Amino acid sequence: MQSIQEAMHEFRGQLQNGALQKAYKALLDYMLDLRTHFKNQYPNYAVSGLYQGYMDMTYFAILPPPLKARGLKIAIVFNYDPFRFEAWLSGSNRQIQREYWGLFKDNRWSDYRVVAPAKGIDSIVECDLAQDFDFGDLNHLTEMIEAKTIRFINDMEGFIAGHEKKSTQQPT
Repeated sequence: MQSIQEAMHEFRGQLQNGALQKAYKALLDYMLDLRTHFKNQYPNYAVSGLYQGYMDMTYFAILPPPLKARGLKIAIVFNYDPFRFEAWLSGSNRQIQREYWGLFKDNRWSDYRVVAPAKGIDSIVECDLAQDFDFGDLNHLTEMIEAKTIRFINDMEGFIAGHEKKSTQQPT
């Protein structure tokens, strides 16, 4: 295992190279532009500020009214470890997160992962938006992320609304 001192030496070397700062700045600029895109294209959605993270994840949240009313949000995440963009259904607190995880836990979608609650887990359901992407064509990347995010939002809203209808129906 690498010591902190060895890691700092490696980090310093990468910083002296200059590519790390250039790539990180490009990623943060893109995430800010993507946030602005969603805010402008979907004015009925609340959009949070950008969380830069600790090079583990960078994200902003989108709060469509039907999800916001239930204490839910959609996070648009750049997940550094798998190096991909993801959308996460997340709760505003752990209680809401557990409640909605219970609705989703027995359902599987080919495009989505239902994530078991655990310490440090902030998602209920996850969707891959883009991996192996081309930062040379940001318009295409934005179009792809937007289309998959809207499909994810619609799927989450539809599932929740359908489940709530079933749970409120009384047996005859």
